[in-house]
Amino acid sequence: MTRANARELAVHLIYGRDFTGEEPEEIVALRLEREYYTQLSGENPVYSDRPNPSQVAYLDNVVSGVANRCDELDAFIRQYAISWDLSRISRLARAVMRLAIFEILYMDDVPTGVAISEAVRIVKKYDGEDTGAFVNGILGSFARGLEPKEDQ
Repeated sequence: MTRANARELAVHLIYGRDFTGEEPEEIVALRLEREYYTQLSGENPVYSDRPNPSQVAYLDNVVSGVANRCDELDAFIRQYAISWDLSRISRLARAVMRLAIFEILYMDDVPTGVAISEAVRIVKKYDGEDTGAFVNGILGSFARGLEPKEDQ
């Protein structure tokens, strides 16, 4: 599994948690169980390879981080989604933007441009081109409003 696939899987987990309200550790453990994971492999290629230990650590980190900082992340989305109420933004697009903003703010090993381009790629795959442009605009505005990360 690549980091890109792990990121896509993280979006699935964040999105699913938005419906279930499960604890982050619980949703990661349950969704990565071999039987559950194997069932999904026929539906989506992202489930064809199981995550390795470092990818599981990444998933634990981002799913917990997004859950614990959801209000903060949503505040950024509201700030840059001018004239859009958060409830009008699809749950998937919110999950993708929450993950990207979390990565930009709290993951030193993820360049801002990578977080944004991966977010756009994922949201286009599941929610269409228009949503991709919308997410790109919000995340681009967010990134321009930040102090540059060191070494970027």
